[in-house]
Amino acid sequence: MQEKPVQENKMGVMPVGRLLVNMSLPMMISMFVLSLYNIVDSIFVAKINEEALTAVSMAFPFQMLMVSFGLGTAVGVNALLSMRLGQKNQEAVNKSAMNGIFLAAVTYVFFAILCLIFVPPYFRSQTQNQSIIDDGIIYLSICMLLGFGMFGQMMFDRLLQATGKTIWTMASQLVGTIFNIIFDPILIFGLGPFPKMGIAGAAAATVAGQILGACVSLAFNLKANHEVQFKLKGFRPDPTVILQIYKVGAPSIVLQAVGSLTTYTLNLILGMFKGIADTAIAVYGVYFKLNSFVFMPVFGLNSGMVPIIAFNYGAKKPDRIKRVIKLAIIAACCIMTVGVSLFEFFPKQLFELFNASDQMLEIGIPALRTIAPSFMGAAVCICLGSVFQALGSASYSMFVSIARQLLFLLPSAYLLSLTGKINNVWWCFIIAETISITLSLFFFARVKKNKIG
Repeated sequence: MQEKPVQENKMGVMPVGRLLVNMSLPMMISMFVLSLYNIVDSIFVAKINEEALTAVSMAFPFQMLMVSFGLGTAVGVNALLSMRLGQKNQEAVNKSAMNGIFLAAVTYVFFAILCLIFVPPYFRSQTQNQSIIDDGIIYLSICMLLGFGMFGQMMFDRLLQATGKTIWTMASQLVGTIFNIIFDPILIFGLGPFPKMGIAGAAAATVAGQILGACVSLAFNLKANHEVQFKLKGFRPDPTVILQIYKVGAPSIVLQAVGSLTTYTLNLILGMFKGIADTAIAVYGVYFKLNSFVFMPVFGLNSGMVPIIAFNYGAKKPDRIKRVIKLAIIAACCIMTVGVSLFEFFPKQLFELFNASDQMLEIGIPALRTIAPSFMGAAVCICLGSVFQALGSASYSMFVSIARQLLFLLPSAYLLSLTGKINNVWWCFIIAETISITLSLFFFARVKKNKIG
């Protein structure tokens, strides 16, 4: 049976400004709603007690590690599939999609095994408070052992996104996120016919929403994603395709994985401040939840940008690539300006959402105000990192992410902690972002000269 010819994709013909909005806005909305879920989740957990909030904060680095592998693999599939669409190679498109789904399943199994071995010692390495350890083990174990929905949704959503069907991606993410927001208080506090589950209820609402979102996204792929032909019969993992996926996706994995290591290490550094250690870690956890409110829409913007650049690179249209980069950076900076304003002018109100104690306010308000200016540099770095990935210069993005966090942020945080003043530690974000934007601009000049023209 003769395969259907691939029609001209909108990523190669639609005006760039309208295309970026068309591709990115649904992702930005869904990522914004997802960030609201993360904040709402912690708000309800904080109502249990501060120890529960600290446990969730300590679990966050391990959750980031899961996201790093799941999202990084999906980004690799996204870029590769978009490039193959630009080249009008239907067989390669199908192989990219099927190998991506296979890798999502393998990644879930890997983390489920990892959970059984490492979760208890992981929490014991950060605190001696047994209540925090117990809550943390319960919460993280549920998220990891039932995390197949998260990995599935990431992959299925990126398959939709790669073919320009971002409206379906937004719909699947909204379904899962809204479910999370509704069932968080119901399962935590035992409302109506549901039992009171405490912190386990927060984890249960999370994984249930992820599974629902994955099912919806799979249904959309099978019904609406006609540019990809899903063929299970005769499928065999293709090492060449897998290598191509990780050649593009590895920097995203490294970026997030290094972020996970950085968060964990900063928790240990904050743990050196005797008497306020657990509260300081809770403050850092709240910062990350609030941070996602600003950063998630930017990541959504870049998720829409990557397939556009990859497609037009494959189609040899450099002018479209340059324009989308310019527009994306301007939009990211505008979003970050809103975030900086919120952190600088309303830090007390933000922390009061989390039932903040006086001690948490004393530590948290200066933290938000000190870190906020670094968001502007982050906007540029995030956009340029996505450009490197989309154009196959992933090693640049990888180097910048490693240098920022392992070579500059962590050492400066440790050295600043030796002053004995916790407020000094937060300046490590400004130091690291200043250096990383310098490196990003240097590498972009090389990419522009050698690949874009």
